[in-house]
Amino acid sequence: MRTTVAVRSLLFSFVLLVFSHSAFAQIGIGVSVNFGPPALPVYEQPICPADGDLWTPGYWGYDDDDGYYWVPGTWVEAPQVGFLWTPGYWGWGGSAFLFHEGYWGPQVGFYGGINYGFGYGGVGYEGGRWEGGRFSYNTYVNHVNTTIIHNTYNVTVTNVSENHVSYNGGSGGVEARSTPQEEAYANEHHVGPVAAQTQHVQEARNNPELRASANHGKPPIAATAKPGDFKTGAVASRQAGGEYKAPPAGAARGNEVRPGNENRPATESRPENAAEARPTANNHASELQPHQSTPPNTGNAATDKKYQQQQDKLAAQQTQDHQKLQQQQEKDHQQATQKNYTATQNQQMEQRHAQQTQQVEQKHATQQQQMEQRQAPRQTAPKPESRPPAEKPH
Repeated sequence: MRTTVAVRSLLFSFVLLVFSHSAFAQIGIGVSVNFGPPALPVYEQPICPADGDLWTPGYWGYDDDDGYYWVPGTWVEAPQVGFLWTPGYWGWGGSAFLFHEGYWGPQVGFYGGINYGFGYGGVGYEGGRWEGGRFSYNTYVNHVNTTIIHNTYNVTVTNVSENHVSYNGGSGGVEARSTPQEEAYANEHHVGPVAAQTQHVQEARNNPELRASANHGKPPIAATAKPGDFKTGAVASRQAGGEYKAPPAGAARGNEVRPGNENRPATESRPENAAEARPTANNHASELQPHQSTPPNTGNAATDKKYQQQQDKLAAQQTQDHQKLQQQQEKDHQQATQKNYTATQNQQMEQRHAQQTQQVEQKHATQQQQMEQRQAPRQTAPKPESRPPAEKPH
């Protein structure tokens, strides 16, 4: 199986300097937008093209110049046996919507409670499982040719919610929080999107028809059989997941976080360190700064002390992560000098370091956000807008 792990476009813009400014606005928890993405479109799943491919659901990506665009769902070969895909998701971060990158790992972690369908009902994954080194497909939610692929089973999957909301938190978003178990999964060994997925996103970004401003939430290519191939085996949306609303006039894009987001509930708190919690794009662990958090102020001294201890413990763990990664990267540089690496080898090493650094910062930002959510007082969520009933595909 493939073991190459993709370097995300955000990192390419800093490491290789070959992508445009719009490229680095795509992936990573540092991407922030002041208005939420459209609803998830309704579509059928293409038939699985090969034994061992796993389904990765479609989602709305974002580009500074063109706004939201649809990244079609597609079948992808896992980077290694036993790995499952945790989808990325948009989440309200207190002052803007942040994109949390998806990843491959031994368990499916938190993906915002978003009901992507096809086994991703908002919690965990019910579309298949690894058995004896082979992936078995649940044909109740997956489109598989059982005359060719025999490692299948059929177990009924019932979605708790039949909505098409595409983001977590904020006004009208899914109200879900990660469990301690899901947080533990996120801290396990995992890798980012593989090269085929990165190329798939790039193709989607470059396709004008997939922009929400053009398709109004009903992309003409909703899913593909193979990543990057938008013709063979591609399927169109049956319908939009809800009423499309154009971005508000003068809405901020990319990492420009401005006030006045009409999607933000008036009563929602805005942590002062929300922007600081989002990692900047650094290429090496040596460039990382210690993370800071807002001192707790609940009005209860005992609770504040407890929360501060939790924050200090997390900060110490994150500093240790920085130091460990920095030592490893310095060791790599020493080895490169000793072995007289070629320009290509050095470039590959720098790409790997940039990815490692971004991944650890993504993990830390997620940890910080989860802690703030746990320590923040519970608030009454605003009622979501009514949406026309729409069938959820399986």
